[in-house]
Amino acid sequence: MADNLNPFQIAQRQLDEAAEVLKLDPAMHELLRWPMREFHVRIPVRMDDGSVRVFEGFRVQYNNARGPTKGGLRFHPQETFDTVRALAAWMTWKTAVMDLPLGGGKGGVVCNPKELSQGELERLSRGYIRAIGHYIGPDIDVPAPDVYTNPQVMAWMMDEYEKLVGESAPGVITGKPLPLGGSAGRGDATARGGIYTVREAAKVLGIELKGAPAAIQGFGNAGQFAHKLAVEILGMKVVAVSDSRGGVYNPDGLPFEALLEHKQETGSVVGFPGAQDISNPELLELDVTVLFPAALENVITEDNAGRIKAKIVAELANGPTTPEADVILHQRGVYVIPDFLCNAGGVTVSYFEQVQNAYNYYWSEEEVHRLLDAKMTAAFHAVHQAAQSYRIHNRLGAYVVAVERVAEAVRLRGWA
Repeated sequence: MADNLNPFQIAQRQLDEAAEVLKLDPAMHELLRWPMREFHVRIPVRMDDGSVRVFEGFRVQYNNARGPTKGGLRFHPQETFDTVRALAAWMTWKTAVMDLPLGGGKGGVVCNPKELSQGELERLSRGYIRAIGHYIGPDIDVPAPDVYTNPQVMAWMMDEYEKLVGESAPGVITGKPLPLGGSAGRGDATARGGIYTVREAAKVLGIELKGAPAAIQGFGNAGQFAHKLAVEILGMKVVAVSDSRGGVYNPDGLPFEALLEHKQETGSVVGFPGAQDISNPELLELDVTVLFPAALENVITEDNAGRIKAKIVAELANGPTTPEADVILHQRGVYVIPDFLCNAGGVTVSYFEQVQNAYNYYWSEEEVHRLLDAKMTAAFHAVHQAAQSYRIHNRLGAYVVAVERVAEAVRLRGWA
């Protein structure tokens, strides 16, 4: 990975900019640049053929000044320690910008779950918890689903943790199935939170969203729900969608249910009847009102930022825009809703799940939506106000809000 696209170096550079705006004390700045704790583990797993394969795993607990660390767990063949570090840093700022009493963490296992049987996947999931189980807990560090992990994986992990500690502890994991203490409204929370921020952005920009075109890069969980909710809540017209194999475009709009069915049947959105096939780079440069990058990191760079035509870029993915691209987009008047604000609906409802687990009382989906809307709206306007006050782009505005909150907690604890 090139140094300029190393995700952790990007996260550090973004923090450095915020530290300069806030005039942070050098010791505080140095403390916040690095994870407070990192785990690098090896997980032996008995495979179905009787052999034993050893997997590499990570867990990073970045900062817990505001509360227990919180963050997803990825199963991915290209997972790296620096990616996990960056995501743990972004989770720290994400929980702070949402004003949740949590810190940031992240985990990963280097594997391809598509090549594992259900039994192998379960043994790997349980093995990961045995490796890190003494260092996590409802009041220490709370994992959650991420890329290629799901509620079933979380259920196995919770069960393994409860075996280790000998008691019920549903709050150790979020994103669980509903019968095991999951929260209503968790499935679409990431996309729903992003949709709420797009609504608020349109208000401050004076943009009419009803009937306006949108494009979505990435048609996984967040991208699919973004398509559905952009139509249902905002009245938008989704004209382009893509996945790892390519994209489709129809200026008259793409029907959600039919496109989802096509994806499930063929494995890709490519070839959807009545639509024109386009590439992922072409989708990013379409003339739309809202662009949702909902795939992986570093897709909007200094090479293509000058050709982005969207009025609003709503980052449902983590780290889709490089620092150089941020500057270009800001200069061109493109309104970016930064990732750790835009996609914070997931961790916010995960926090709601922790709260419900703690007092063993569960809320309706309507109540979860109401509380999520209130949290996302308040966070959006805090970031927008900071960006306007300091005359900086929105990502730096979000960092200013988040870093100031974490630094305050660090100071009050006497750490720096």
